[in-house]
Amino acid sequence: MLLENKQVTIIGGGPGGLTLARLLQLQNVNVKVYERDLNKNARVQGSPLDMHDDSGLAAIRKANLFEEFRTNFMPGADKTLLLNEQAKVFYSDHETNLEEDFDNEYFRPEIDRGVLRKVLIESIQPETIVWDSHFISMEPQNEGWLLHFKNGLSVYADLVIGSDGANSKIRPYITDIKPFYSGITMLEGNIYNSEKAAPHLHSVIKGGKIMAFGNKKNILMGQKGDGALGFYASFKADENWSIESGLDFADKEQILKWFKNTYPEWSTVWYELFENVSVPFIPRLINCMPLDQTWEALPNVTIIGDAAHVMPPFAGEGANMAMLDALELSENLTSNQYATLQEAIANYELNMCERASKAAKESLENGEKMHSKDALKTMLEFFS
Repeated sequence: MLLENKQVTIIGGGPGGLTLARLLQLQNVNVKVYERDLNKNARVQGSPLDMHDDSGLAAIRKANLFEEFRTNFMPGADKTLLLNEQAKVFYSDHETNLEEDFDNEYFRPEIDRGVLRKVLIESIQPETIVWDSHFISMEPQNEGWLLHFKNGLSVYADLVIGSDGANSKIRPYITDIKPFYSGITMLEGNIYNSEKAAPHLHSVIKGGKIMAFGNKKNILMGQKGDGALGFYASFKADENWSIESGLDFADKEQILKWFKNTYPEWSTVWYELFENVSVPFIPRLINCMPLDQTWEALPNVTIIGDAAHVMPPFAGEGANMAMLDALELSENLTSNQYATLQEAIANYELNMCERASKAAKESLENGEKMHSKDALKTMLEFFS
């Protein structure tokens, strides 16, 4: 096997990196995951993830974790409401959407990010993850790399796999291609214990999702497994909006005033979000890798997930693509099909870039549709 007696190092302990560690360990590969978080409880996890049958769920099945997933997913969290800016419901699948239908390839079960991470962490060998390890740099050594971390640790790896997100520090060792701004910015907020803090919208969302469209702007909401409500104000803006706006994102009164000015046609119903949010808000630029990106494969380093192909969230493909990356890369690295690691990596990267480009194109197109004048009409036609 190509990885026999070799040390594999994964930078980043998100869904992609942890799935890859699990799949490699099932093939008796020596693997370590270096994660900058202080420990497994250090970070508040984002919105729930909807798993797709041919990507995220395929990786979960290959990792022998399907039963754990089935036990821990959120029944009903994929139920969707489409609203206009006045909070009038135009579409609901709450009565027709089955809470469990794993035999249906179009079923997209949701799981809380934190819960998925816990399932994956518990599936890998103890001491696999080295916490509080913020990657700084690496340099060639022998046939591999010597990696350096902020905590003073230095380790050798025969193969380095970057799973360290959109701002990957591993990616520049492979390519100088950078993402571009899609033209859309999202302002993220979270309301904890939404049943008490935001009772009206909590009663409307009923544990599922809300997508509201009006005047080329959106509000997107989802119930989290811990009772929190995550929401995003999504709109077209200049790339430097968060700086040029002069807003204090820790001041919810100021952000509510901004919302009233920027979303003037929207109902006062939505004020409940901004009045009860746990600050600070987080402005997020929605970036995307060039659809035609390509590079020459290296024999001892590669990337997966957002590090390889960050894309807008408007097709729900990000985490699914990362987990499919993990599945395909692990299969390439542990098969007898390739003569060298470079060959195995080259084949993975070629296929990965091709399918990620298709997903990113769909995400970009959906983003434009969702921020168009006829967004609600377009989305109603899509869901119907």
